[in-house]
Amino acid sequence: MEQAIQTDPARLEAILAFVQAAEKLKDTLRSGITAQGRAESTAEHSWRLCLMTILFDRELGDHDRLKLLKLCIVHDLGEAISGDVPATLQVAGDGRAAQERADLMTLCAPLPDDLRDELVALWDEYSAAATPEAILAKGFDKLETMLQHLVGKNGPGFDYRFNLAYGAKHTARHPLLAQLRALVDRETQKRVIMMAPAEAAKG
Repeated sequence: MEQAIQTDPARLEAILAFVQAAEKLKDTLRSGITAQGRAESTAEHSWRLCLMTILFDRELGDHDRLKLLKLCIVHDLGEAISGDVPATLQVAGDGRAAQERADLMTLCAPLPDDLRDELVALWDEYSAAATPEAILAKGFDKLETMLQHLVGKNGPGFDYRFNLAYGAKHTARHPLLAQLRALVDRETQKRVIMMAPAEAAKG
């Protein structure tokens, strides 16, 4: 018979308090549009990002799968406080990363020290994108966003050309990411060509 693990009730309550606070991600909307035409949430983005990583398990070699999934789950947690900045509006040096990290610290406040430190360390690892797993997580994140742009029921003025440059630095850092990027770029080019007559008519 498996021996029951004795856990401090206060610890369990603290974890549940954090889980309830993180629920805000379900209502944190992104600029991406779903195939049905509504704004997607950050939680939905993170879920599909994790789904992508497990589906490519065979191609991941000796990478730490659990670490990779943790990075994908944690990478946008801070958005539960201040929300998402659309990819098209992000610029270097805008202070977005510092704000998101501060928001993550606020969100993690109810957690026991060990769990808070782990989540913040994972966020820092993702942000730096220096470890093998963080490189993959960052690249998959960009690809998921690009895929959403392709499947979404976007408005008539949506600029599909944005995809062709978006996240190029990160998707070039691993052979699998680069191969997937080529496939997504091919579909984006088709969409650009398809939209060209409508753009010409407006001009």
